[in-house]
Amino acid sequence: MQMALEEILAEQVGAGERPPTLRVWEWASNAVIIGSFQSVRNEVDLDGAAKHDVTVVRRISGGGAMFVEPGNTITYSLYVPESLVSGLSFVDSYAFLDEWVVGALNELGIEATYQPINDITSPAGKIAGAAQKRLAGGVVLHHTTMAYDIDAAKMLEVLRIGREKLSDKGTKSAIKRVDPLRSQTGLARADVIDRMVGTFRSRYGLEDSSLDERTLELARERVTAKFGTEDWLHRVP
Repeated sequence: MQMALEEILAEQVGAGERPPTLRVWEWASNAVIIGSFQSVRNEVDLDGAAKHDVTVVRRISGGGAMFVEPGNTITYSLYVPESLVSGLSFVDSYAFLDEWVVGALNELGIEATYQPINDITSPAGKIAGAAQKRLAGGVVLHHTTMAYDIDAAKMLEVLRIGREKLSDKGTKSAIKRVDPLRSQTGLARADVIDRMVGTFRSRYGLEDSSLDERTLELARERVTAKFGTEDWLHRVP
């Protein structure tokens, strides 16, 4: 449903039915989200996913696989006209659309910086990863998942690539919770979100809104036709 909403909301902005939008949202269950061009078999240990009741979904943007648990990540999406990043390189558009977050984290006392092409990091480690999709209609979907407090041991049982990265670095034994936002701010997750949204509001302005029933129904239809199907999840890019 969340993956369908990403596509529907972007389409609405592209069609002029919705203004440029910032959405901060939450996962309802444990999940692995693979990129549009990834293979489930290559990225996910399906036995590990079943063990930890992890739903595997595919998004429309590129990039790598993300492991999320409810309450342990912060995910936000921007749906903006492509004209907003006109003249910027692909790499620079990532930095531009996440610059406000780096500023918000700095205000919270985190020495956050942007690391091309799509990471936000700090001296204590990676904080977030972003992905993008340009859609017909001249709209950009830019979404980012931030680690508030991740169970790295569980993640390594579910994501194959995570094991390889740790093994390559010789730190496979360093399995612990990855908690850059919780440990570095000392704030509850909801408070971090409030501060982030406050930074965006002070810079660019915001009008609060909620998802209307028509948008939700369109998303449900898209789940049935696309995002909830085995063909979409297991397609060979």
